[in-house]
Amino acid sequence: MLKNLFGSVVKYKNQDYDALKKESKEKGTLFIDTEFPPDDRSLFFTPNKMQGVVWKRPKQICDNPKLFVEGASSGDVSQGRLGNCWFVAACSCLAQEKEIWNKVIPDSKEQEWSDEKPENYQGIFKFQFWRYGEWTEVVIDDFLPTINDELVFIHSQSKNEFWSALLEKAYAKFFGCYEVLDGGELAEALEDFSGGVSDTIDLIKTGVNTNVEERVKLFAHMKKDMDRRSLMAASIPATSAEEMEASTSNGLVKGHAYGVTEVKNVHLEGSGLFGLFNRDKLPMVRLRNPWGQGEWKGAFSDGSPEWNKISKADREKVGLTFEDDGEFWMTMDDFATNFHNVAICRVVNTSFLSLNKTWHEGLHHGAWKKPNRAGGCMNNRDSFLNNPQYVFEITEDEDEFMVQLMQKSTRNKDGSTNATIGFTLFKVELNRKYRIHNLNLHEKVTSSVFRDSRSMFMKHTGTKGRYVIIPSTFDAGVEAEFLMRVYTDTANAFKELTLDHPEKKWYNCCGGTPKLVTHIKVIRAHGLEKQDVQGADPYCVISCEGERATTLADKNTTDPTWNASAVFYRSNPLKSPLKVQIWNANLLRDSYMGKHIFLSTDELNGQQQEVDLVGRKKESNQTRPGKLIVQITQSRTLTAV
Repeated sequence: MLKNLFGSVVKYKNQDYDALKKESKEKGTLFIDTEFPPDDRSLFFTPNKMQGVVWKRPKQICDNPKLFVEGASSGDVSQGRLGNCWFVAACSCLAQEKEIWNKVIPDSKEQEWSDEKPENYQGIFKFQFWRYGEWTEVVIDDFLPTINDELVFIHSQSKNEFWSALLEKAYAKFFGCYEVLDGGELAEALEDFSGGVSDTIDLIKTGVNTNVEERVKLFAHMKKDMDRRSLMAASIPATSAEEMEASTSNGLVKGHAYGVTEVKNVHLEGSGLFGLFNRDKLPMVRLRNPWGQGEWKGAFSDGSPEWNKISKADREKVGLTFEDDGEFWMTMDDFATNFHNVAICRVVNTSFLSLNKTWHEGLHHGAWKKPNRAGGCMNNRDSFLNNPQYVFEITEDEDEFMVQLMQKSTRNKDGSTNATIGFTLFKVELNRKYRIHNLNLHEKVTSSVFRDSRSMFMKHTGTKGRYVIIPSTFDAGVEAEFLMRVYTDTANAFKELTLDHPEKKWYNCCGGTPKLVTHIKVIRAHGLEKQDVQGADPYCVISCEGERATTLADKNTTDPTWNASAVFYRSNPLKSPLKVQIWNANLLRDSYMGKHIFLSTDELNGQQQEVDLVGRKKESNQTRPGKLIVQITQSRTLTAV
């Protein structure tokens, strides 16, 4: 069975390609797919939506059908009589990345028509789509809908090339019928082709269309993502039915998606153009209209005067052609002011044998369920913490990480069944192992927006420590299933927090049920002993009943600030008090600076304390320079923190 990053390939509707092909060969007949029959049931759920459709096999449409003619390219995909430009644009992106389309169209050479071995052809094809953490193999027959011997839907510019039409059919089967693909989200198709994580950027809301700094930042991100072989597309939403697929004066179409096929700083040597744009290099974006025609008419459009100032050699460097093929270049400035949305699908590499950027993945299938796991967003303050909770770690001083929440929605005749979803990120105690119960004790880092999209994405830079993600629906009591994914530079120990508190410590063989929970926040210290030229590099070690947590060092100071927390579920609070030690980080051997032992077992509700420091062991009666400021919450109710 095929293997991939997410495990074994699932057979859609339990149809096995090899078994079905063998069965057809033994019968001496071409395969007919009873699960997606070549009739109106597979076309539309709206009665009599299209008349005169005849289902034909490729050999009934042309003499020499091929899966690919001279390989796959973004020019192979042209939209038909279906409002699925979002899917067509995604196909254009797919065609650019051979490694990805080899996953989506597996064993393409084996599936290709063979003139030498025509008996191997059984009218059956297979494709693979990623869904909710696993790849699914979809089998189809090769009957395609035609009118007057022309393909009704997606088609290639080469009349005898059929990969894009067959791929569209497999995708239609995957979701129910062709009509279900009429209108959709570009980011979703990109994810389904790659298993990547998609993000849709609103160029207006983020200020990219008006703010030069934001534009420069976005171009740098797009270039970096394109260099990492991300899939990318852009669109201009229509605000009314009249605007839908209407061309603007500059040639761009509203309510339409364009594949982004290149992001480049173009060095226009010797062109005299630097004076015009006041730049050594011009940031530019190349796009493709899925219709295969209809292009941008502004600066740097095909045949525009700006290109006349560029030498032939420079044009060849960027692969410039002046054909009405739907592909065109724009400056980043024009791109940012004319397009409204950009979808970027980062194809996440988790293979440590690869030379490309490698991510560490955390993945979990979850659900919002009543009565105690469907708490709604933070507006529902009393129930918010009843949602599923996930913990992960950042082990570097700083790390850019990605989070995606994807609900397991469906597409049908009523549209999508998406709930309004989002997630909130908290920085928690250094040693948090159980669900959080008190919002006041945990630092909210950030939150995604809430939308009725299939998935929500966030890229964020965080400092070393432990984090909890709480995914939620906007309203409380909404039930749905979801997939949670986290990607970090280093191993992240991602897992769901399922227990409210420990019932019994695993290392205490004699028993020991927790009686007291203590949450301590070491805020800062002042007046510590100077231990080197620039002061010291102090850090704290917080320990209790055999467990310990260590803060980051605050560099070059005797007045450090840590603002770090730890939590301890205590079985023997009288015998094993809470201890905070302060150490100075050194290259060879760390040096001791002082400690304080907290003996109280009273209930404490976030009281802040300034305490003295003492020496180690034999010097425990001697005070050390400095004071430690902490905040302690302590309770016999184990769900108080």
